[in-house]
Amino acid sequence: MTATLFWIAPLAVIAALACAGLFFAAMLRNDPGTEAMQRIGALVREGAMSYLFQQYRVMLVTFTGLALLFAVLAWGLGLQNNWLPLTFVAGGLFSALAGFIGMQTATLASTRTAQAARSSLSGALKIAFRSGAVMGLVVVGIGLANVLFWFWLIDRVTPASTDGARLVMITTSLLTFSVGASLQALFARVGGGIFTKAADVGADLVGKVETGIPEDDLRNPAVIADNVGDNVGDVAGMGADLFESFCGSILAAAALGAAAFFARPELQWAAVTAPMIIAGCGILLSILGILVVRTREGATQGDLLRSLGLGTNLAAFGLVVTSAFVLHGLGLPGAWGLWGALVVGVVTGIIVGRSTEYSTSARYRPTLRIAERATGGPATAIIAGVGVGMLSTAIPILTVGTAILLAFGLAAGFDMSAAGAGLYGIALAAVGMLSTLGITLACDAYGPIADNAGGNVEMSGLGPEARARTDALDALGNTTAATGKGFAIGSAALTALALVASYIEVIRIELISRGQELLTVGPERSVALAEATLTDFMVHFNVNLLSPPVLIGILFGAMTAFIFTGMTVQAVGKAAALMVDEVRRQFRETPEILAGTTPPDYARCVTISTIGAQREMIGPALLGVLAPVLTGLVLGVAGVIGLLIGGLSSGFALAIFLSNAGGAWDNAKKHIEAGHFGGKNSAAWRAAVIGDTVGDPFKDTAGPSLNILVKLMSIVAVMTAGITLTWSWL
Repeated sequence: MTATLFWIAPLAVIAALACAGLFFAAMLRNDPGTEAMQRIGALVREGAMSYLFQQYRVMLVTFTGLALLFAVLAWGLGLQNNWLPLTFVAGGLFSALAGFIGMQTATLASTRTAQAARSSLSGALKIAFRSGAVMGLVVVGIGLANVLFWFWLIDRVTPASTDGARLVMITTSLLTFSVGASLQALFARVGGGIFTKAADVGADLVGKVETGIPEDDLRNPAVIADNVGDNVGDVAGMGADLFESFCGSILAAAALGAAAFFARPELQWAAVTAPMIIAGCGILLSILGILVVRTREGATQGDLLRSLGLGTNLAAFGLVVTSAFVLHGLGLPGAWGLWGALVVGVVTGIIVGRSTEYSTSARYRPTLRIAERATGGPATAIIAGVGVGMLSTAIPILTVGTAILLAFGLAAGFDMSAAGAGLYGIALAAVGMLSTLGITLACDAYGPIADNAGGNVEMSGLGPEARARTDALDALGNTTAATGKGFAIGSAALTALALVASYIEVIRIELISRGQELLTVGPERSVALAEATLTDFMVHFNVNLLSPPVLIGILFGAMTAFIFTGMTVQAVGKAAALMVDEVRRQFRETPEILAGTTPPDYARCVTISTIGAQREMIGPALLGVLAPVLTGLVLGVAGVIGLLIGGLSSGFALAIFLSNAGGAWDNAKKHIEAGHFGGKNSAAWRAAVIGDTVGDPFKDTAGPSLNILVKLMSIVAVMTAGITLTWSWL
């Protein structure tokens, strides 16, 4: 039965990539619009590709250097997994490929969405959403394809064995794929976030506030860079982020499944392949959900939201049903408990998404309160947004905390001593949350396509009717984007926790590979290393809350999240200052720009954002890589575990605060622009624009990047376990 069910995964990969190809081809068949629309779209596409290729050049140098280092450590010194140099490159390469395809699709789709909006809201929604679905299906298709390929290859070359150690070794080797994917995700998120917010701040402060020209006005030199930024941050960046989470959750669950059923090799294969099969089911159900999304002409934002909700809810409900059959069909003991853990993950994703929507949507009190406070000036608007962001952390953290407890308890039969099964349950909860990523990411990638379409309509002068339709799509996109960020952060927390649990399994394999057979767990007690429990490892490495290395590690982890945030926010500020100076210079030296008789130098603004992003993203990336390595060298295994727990707890809360505060400021500004509290050009509007500008690096740079930081630190710790064991000072 296991072998039969396993075919669901490769079939889902084929279906995902085939549907992505069909959606892409269908999008290209739509009318790209007038000559002016195509010219504006070409400027955005050229800027986006220019940025992307510059980022790939930086990545090429970085990945080449690290791959050579990993090759020496693995094949020369024997301190790394032998697969790491290869899977590291593959992880980064295929993550970048998914981002490239998504970016190409989004920039081509925006003009076609704008053209469709001239005659039909439903037609525009279909083009934008199915173009976003290309990104979603490419991410899950390429991600699962890589997991299956490396699983097959490593299984083929690993010597046969009748005990449970073989699959544990295979699955811990598979984790190495996440290193490259995580580093590429950090580059994409941080670099894309710096680019988009430098352009956004420059366009808003000088264009809207100082000169009073409308948003998406071709007279603004930063307007093309602003539209480019929507794609590099919210398409390529989000795609790389969730590509890593999707792959990481499957790989961590496979490793923990192999460990949980170590003593029963006949069940190990089923436990290892279960997350791959469930991910395949999620992909197929996502395709079904994508196909049912449609709307009618004249639909309200609530109607549009319900249309998307129909697709996502159908996929989620279908996953709940099919996963029950899969887990029972695999013959795993405690299948109902494992299924319950997976359902907990699905429900957690829904609750975190709804919580984010409540905190950031102008339909609810928190954001309306910020708009109201803006009547008192920028200070009161900013204070209100900070308060909303802080309060918004409660529901996601309580939900994820409850999910961890329930998933562990259900999978372990509420036997707290059955830590292996409990941790496997937590990993399955992460898989459950991310299995329907195909449609979830489609909803998120749809947002920047709709936003760019609205900009194209405005810059092409297509009239109020088309603009009203794209505004409706854009308003929906703002909600889905905010929900998507909350989903990404919540899924990252569960994935990172599963990776932390996998750290112990990598330690076990590393010690076994060195010929060690026993683990000392007390003055007079030792246990067989292959059979040691999680508690045994905690005792051996003195991991407890009174241990100085653990306490220091927790503090370092908490500090790392704040230093990372400070670095990214300051990077945006530095790049934005250059952008503001450039826009002012062009207005000052060429007055004809504001008169509309001379076009601005758009390329110069794109170049400024690109250079700023490439220069400033190196520091945060190095922090994520070096923090676990240096902590391991100084504080040992106990310190690394403390670092990961501290980074996860503070990074999770800080990411929610930053993302939701920024989203609430943004939607408060849009609420005022809709005619409330004085409307555009009022004192409240100017205050809200300043609040939104403060929130830009919060919600689109620092906040989303933090979830990658906690995952990157976790996977780097896993991969450098051998170095920690060999050279740690304590």
